[in-house]
Amino acid sequence: MNIIVCIKQVPDTAEIKIDPVTNTLMREGVESIINPFDLYALEEALRLKERYDGKVTVISMGPPQVESALREAVSIGADEIILLSDRKFAGSDTLATSLVLSKAISKISDFDLVICGQQAIDGDTAQVGPGIAAHLDLPQVCFIRKIEDIENGKITLQRLMDDGYDRLQVNSPAVITVVKEINEPRLPSLRGKRKAKKAELIVWNANDLEINEAESGLNGSPTQVVKIFTPEMKSTGEKYEGDPDFLADLLYNKIKEFK
Repeated sequence: MNIIVCIKQVPDTAEIKIDPVTNTLMREGVESIINPFDLYALEEALRLKERYDGKVTVISMGPPQVESALREAVSIGADEIILLSDRKFAGSDTLATSLVLSKAISKISDFDLVICGQQAIDGDTAQVGPGIAAHLDLPQVCFIRKIEDIENGKITLQRLMDDGYDRLQVNSPAVITVVKEINEPRLPSLRGKRKAKKAELIVWNANDLEINEAESGLNGSPTQVVKIFTPEMKSTGEKYEGDPDFLADLLYNKIKEFK
């Protein structure tokens, strides 16, 4: 069974700062980590590999520094790592990002399942996973809390809902996004860290994926960040003093005014 996991390298949210001029994240000097939700996706892929045999391929789009996140994925248990890196990809929104990832997945071609984290902690859109499925024209299910079984080309799983869960079945290959309730991610092993240092890093650029400038980066992004700011806190209210009976009647009449 061949599984593809999409991960993203994100800044440690406790240290995020915004450039007031460009309205973009200031990454210089800020520690970068694997998006926490993607660790659950990787863990689930490894468990499926142990259960059904096969291979886990991890891909990520970003600048050269993303190599560290991919090698960390190898130290946890991934078999193959692919970096999608090109200046033409810079500034991609979720639509353009999902296109680039889908092109890479198509290039890999031999896969049974694509797993993504629920969302990235720096954007919180939860759009990339479904976007990949749309570009590849594959079935998709989001917010997966458990994969029950994979047999005869069908995947049986549970989707987390507000009041419980749905039990669903989809045909393979498919794209799913997982929530943190699905498992407990493992830590890198010493043997894994040694393997990560020697692992081959495959790098694909826009030409390798046959992507033109109009499809990725700012040119291929219909949405752009115009301004980022902290909402101004405006505190308004009225203060009343008096005995409890007076205040109770006053509050009652105030509430009636809003009906």
